[in-house]
Amino acid sequence: MRSIWKGAISFGLVTIPVKLYSATEQKDVSFHQVHREDGGRIRYKRVCTLDGEEVQYADIAKGYELASGEMVVLTDEDFEGLPLTTSRRIDVLQFAPAEQIDPIYFAKSYYLEPDAQGAKPYVLLRNALESSGQVAVVKVALRQRESLATLRVRDGVFVLETMLWPDEIRTPDFGFLEEDIEVRAQELKMAESLITTMESDFDPSEYHDTYREALQQVIEAKVAGKEVIPAQEEEEGGPAVDLMAALRASVEAAKREREGAPAKPKKAAGKSKSEEKAPAKRKTRKSA
Repeated sequence: MRSIWKGAISFGLVTIPVKLYSATEQKDVSFHQVHREDGGRIRYKRVCTLDGEEVQYADIAKGYELASGEMVVLTDEDFEGLPLTTSRRIDVLQFAPAEQIDPIYFAKSYYLEPDAQGAKPYVLLRNALESSGQVAVVKVALRQRESLATLRVRDGVFVLETMLWPDEIRTPDFGFLEEDIEVRAQELKMAESLITTMESDFDPSEYHDTYREALQQVIEAKVAGKEVIPAQEEEEGGPAVDLMAALRASVEAAKREREGAPAKPKKAAGKSKSEEKAPAKRKTRKSA
């Protein structure tokens, strides 16, 4: 990995020099815009809307448009005067339980590696933070943007997770929140039963991007000159008319899937009497 930022964690009077790396990468199939006739790449020019002339990148500045339509042009010197006091520091502001921080605030994750002279204080803070069961709330400036962030430990390494500011979180304003929607006790119990039936330890390796895999197969088929057969779309059923019956069917289908039995077709309406009398077999678990 290649570091994208160098700075230091500021923890009281302790300074820990670190390097920052992107902790994630987007796995996607990238495309270019091309001319359909000959496959030539499509290029774009930076053109001024006033004189129609192409503008070199070095001559481009940032502009802020006023409500009147006038443009305020900001230069690099204007940005240099801004109070980014944490431009090369990760300032620890407080420590807090991780469950108090809503995941909606998290934006992007980074790994922090200590410089050679910062290894001991890095490990010291890492061990202390890990034993406390808390996360550090910090402030950091990356790419001319100041952000709140958290420091937590993952696989022996500090993970810096940048956060959105409170005023960047939208308030949900949906009509159904004002409606008095009645949920029957039996429906709630059945929904809770479905959750319990589908409960298991999360293993991310069990999931994969089927769309990206299928797209890669399409590309490979094109390269090999094979016929590309489009996938058949599955018909999506409408909302269940009988919510209780749909929940019951979902619970039993989840049980069959967990027990390795072939799933039976789901029915939107209720089951036959013979099906209702047949009890579902439970798979016994050994206690750890």
